[in-house]
Amino acid sequence: MALELKQHLKLSQQLIMTPQLQQAIKLLQLSRLELKEYITEELQSNPLLDVDASTLRDAPAQQDPQAQEQLKWKWDAYLETYGQDNVPYYEDDERPTLEATATRQEGLVEHLLWQIRMNDFSEEEREVGIFIIGNLDHSGYLGVTTDTICEATGYPQPVVECTLGKIQQFDPTGIAAKDLKDCLRIQARLLDLEDTLVWRIIDTHLEDLQTKNFDKIAHELDVSVDDVSQASRIIVNMEPRPARDYSDEPPQYVVPDIYVVNMEGEFVVLLNEEDLPILQLNKEYQTMMSGSATGKIAKDYLSDCLKNAHWLLKSIQQRQNTLCKVTESIVKFQTDFFRHGITHLKPLVLRDVADDVGMHESTISRVTSNKYVHTPQGTFELKYFFNSGISKSDGSFVASQSVKNEIEGIIKSEDPKHPLSDQAIAHKLKSKGVKIARRTVAKYREILGIVPSNRRKKHY
Repeated sequence: MALELKQHLKLSQQLIMTPQLQQAIKLLQLSRLELKEYITEELQSNPLLDVDASTLRDAPAQQDPQAQEQLKWKWDAYLETYGQDNVPYYEDDERPTLEATATRQEGLVEHLLWQIRMNDFSEEEREVGIFIIGNLDHSGYLGVTTDTICEATGYPQPVVECTLGKIQQFDPTGIAAKDLKDCLRIQARLLDLEDTLVWRIIDTHLEDLQTKNFDKIAHELDVSVDDVSQASRIIVNMEPRPARDYSDEPPQYVVPDIYVVNMEGEFVVLLNEEDLPILQLNKEYQTMMSGSATGKIAKDYLSDCLKNAHWLLKSIQQRQNTLCKVTESIVKFQTDFFRHGITHLKPLVLRDVADDVGMHESTISRVTSNKYVHTPQGTFELKYFFNSGISKSDGSFVASQSVKNEIEGIIKSEDPKHPLSDQAIAHKLKSKGVKIARRTVAKYREILGIVPSNRRKKHY
């Protein structure tokens, strides 16, 4: 069989992910904070991009002559009285930043180091104590053994154990324990409860206490159930995570990307563009592109930067428009929620919104990821409004999130001495017209972080 080469023409269509398209998709799924960081990076790398100075909050162009004169008068009055109130003066390069002067919550490490300085610690104990504090986890437990501390610090076992014992008497109580049992023992010792029923329960029956198996504890320790109940109250009031109230990391606040405002009975969608820089093209570099003094290499470079700048401006605008459209569609589907609250949340899937705005489901998924909306009912992630439906006896459907909220309300109102089982909760929901299986109740209860009925039962 002879082999031969031939040429054929074939017409076909292919979807190619150009760099510009990839950038647009990336912008679509960025959170508000990530978008701000991305714009800042582009401003630094692309000379054709600039910030519109007229949009800056403190731009001089926004001040009228009368305001400028009033500001000048205030400065003159300040300079006349400067130094009379003992206000320190700083050179420009020595002035502390705003972050340095802002107050913040004291961290666990700082709190413990302060107590070391306030107590009678030798130089050896101070070094060991600093090492111990540096090896505490986020719960306040010590993650290394005393042998490891001895090896790392070079000090003998008696010094390490003595230092550890001193730190375990610090505030918060239970700090530097090796595990939960040790943590509770430290707190019981500080309450002078050694050799009591509380100590015995901590020592031998913590798992039974967790499952509230008071009968077993009473039988094995040869005491009454009432005695076990009283002892359990003391243990329950102890702190299992001593470092709970101390954090070395600043709190993270959610800033909504979009607002839904009720204006005279109609819900209006507004973008939150505060602190987001408004971009424009740099006119000076545009002039350089058309100038005869600019070389070809520079012109080609500026031309590429101009194309990228145009595409970025277009992509940002498209992102904001898409976010508005998707939110408006969500408001249309979930109007009852915005008016009356979570009990009126309806089942909604990505396809519903995609069909409504004429986009693909993947686009809707990207738009709603890491985006938050402020509503009359509170601040929610956009994905919160998408949930499956559970059928009701009348043939309609109710959102799964509403059912979770209903389950949480039922459990909160139950008798603590006689908590409801998952089957009993399913019967209650059925009486309200919601068809739900016991295993679905158990699944939703676990998602809500609620323990089973045998662990919710209180004997007192």
